[in-house]
Amino acid sequence: MTDTTAKTPSRRRERFPGISTRAWEHPADRSALVALRKLSGFDDILKKLAGLVSERSIRLMFLATAVKTSERQFPELHNMVRDAAYVLDLEQVPDLYVTQDPTVNAFTIGIDTPIIVVTSGLVELLDEEELRSVIGHEVGHAMSGHAVYRTMLMILTNIATRIAWVPLGNLAIMALVTALKEWFRKAELSSDRAGLLAGQDLQASMRALMKLAGGHNLAEMNVDAFLEQAEEYEKAGDLRDGVLKLLQVLPQTHPFAVTRVAQLKKWAESDEYRSIMSGAYPRRSDDQDTSVGEQWKAAADHYTTSVKESKDPLMGLLRDVAGGAATVGGKLRDTFTGATNRGGSNGNGNGSGSGSNGSDDRSGS
Repeated sequence: MTDTTAKTPSRRRERFPGISTRAWEHPADRSALVALRKLSGFDDILKKLAGLVSERSIRLMFLATAVKTSERQFPELHNMVRDAAYVLDLEQVPDLYVTQDPTVNAFTIGIDTPIIVVTSGLVELLDEEELRSVIGHEVGHAMSGHAVYRTMLMILTNIATRIAWVPLGNLAIMALVTALKEWFRKAELSSDRAGLLAGQDLQASMRALMKLAGGHNLAEMNVDAFLEQAEEYEKAGDLRDGVLKLLQVLPQTHPFAVTRVAQLKKWAESDEYRSIMSGAYPRRSDDQDTSVGEQWKAAADHYTTSVKESKDPLMGLLRDVAGGAATVGGKLRDTFTGATNRGGSNGNGNGSGSGSNGSDDRSGS
């Protein structure tokens, strides 16, 4: 890392002195991070151990095999990472490396002094403002300490695998890994928000995510149409599609591109974002006083609201279960047997109930 010299952004943007990462962290990500940050002793031990071997090795490897940005090498990218650090008030600017790789990717690694790596494929794919949002995304990862806590949880997972032979141990491991990946996905949404705060260009942030899905031919794509695609994905199909979507996303460490675009746009239109832009945001000076219980409650409230507002048919079923609906079994039966459920079709005198089920299924799709 190099010291920043308080260089102003290349265009007029708000700066956020003293901003806490809690300002942009997704509720599910923030609750886990606040709890883990309370484990300061374990945190410090982990940093020391990792810094002795892996971090030095990683840094030397990229120093030897990639291009380190500076005023003389990739100066525009170098200015972008300094710019993001200035806007988000990060005192130490992470080193940024460009590695020759056609795969479109960017990542932040290291614990004590994180470094950011972008591939040549990413640099060639994105324009200036899109790259700014991606670099801001990675600076968000570095500031939130995601590398530290991901490593911590991976160590805990590896320890847990040693007891997988215990009865029901494998089920416990699978539950832990599934929860870990869910956190990873929410951490990506957090850093998408950081990228938006760094770049303050919603269209560029959304274009970058769209290009990750569709490639470089921007003339053939449209952000509004991509958002409509996200809406179609959210509410598409019947209960079977809801189950398939759940099964597809569970193994992923990143949310799907359409989900990320929709979530980012929703946040950009929220009161939370508007408050941050007006200067009303959480401060680092208050981080130590943050209540773990309050953050877990915020995460629980988020998931509750997500289920209530979701147009996904599977989430509709969960709402029915939570509400004690007596027709859940019928919905499952009719969905997975392919039966149509219309009023009076069952001939058993329960036409009213069947008609209700059919109406629910249609509205969910």
